[in-house]
Amino acid sequence: MTASPVAGTQVAVVTGGASGIGLATCARLKEDGVAVAALDVRPDGAAGAADLAVACDVRSEESVTAAMTTVTGRLGPIDVLVNNAGITGSPAATVCHETPVQDWDQVHAVNVRGPFLCSRAVLPSMVARGRGHIITIASVAGLVAFPGRCAYTASKGAAVMLTRSIAVDYAAAGIRANAVCPGMVYTPMTSWRLDQPRLRAEVEGRIPVGRVASAAEIADAVALLASGRLAYMTGHPLVVDGGMSAW
Repeated sequence: MTASPVAGTQVAVVTGGASGIGLATCARLKEDGVAVAALDVRPDGAAGAADLAVACDVRSEESVTAAMTTVTGRLGPIDVLVNNAGITGSPAATVCHETPVQDWDQVHAVNVRGPFLCSRAVLPSMVARGRGHIITIASVAGLVAFPGRCAYTASKGAAVMLTRSIAVDYAAAGIRANAVCPGMVYTPMTSWRLDQPRLRAEVEGRIPVGRVASAAEIADAVALLASGRLAYMTGHPLVVDGGMSAW
């Protein structure tokens, strides 16, 4: 998929943009008139939802650099980065002493190293232009520990603190950084659990509004941040969890 830069159009990059929250975010931002590039290890899934789909492994500095170069060459300078790519880890990634080191490293490579590399890649251009917004999809698990999810919880906590660090370090340069912290969302990554009526009932029984979120509802939160209507907000973890963390 190819596209040409359009003068005056805001450009956004969404990692993990070919499925789940990332795909919904691409579609939502495109509805708002944003030129959207979806980065994914399997980018074909973003066809139709994004203006440009680029293969990218967010764990690799070389892959990230090449993808961002492609985006800027096709669409123009990047105004908004949405660090969405993430994994939960294998079933073996449970409590700390039972989590294999390999699982820990894999989760952190995607959930922490990925946002770091992508943010690092776009920040110089944002600094030079005096504007930009980095939005990272963290999780309620980054604020309230999920039992039996040591690697995932630690990685999302790190993602929140990376967001805050960027907010503090780059505010004077006109750059904002915020996180969106979803609770339970129905996506391809959670469908194995939520498609089982008993397990879904258990999950929704812990959510005050009584249901899980759709990917589109999380995309709405991202779109609100990307719109600039909350221009004074930076360094903030925006919780979108149906009240789950309020209990």
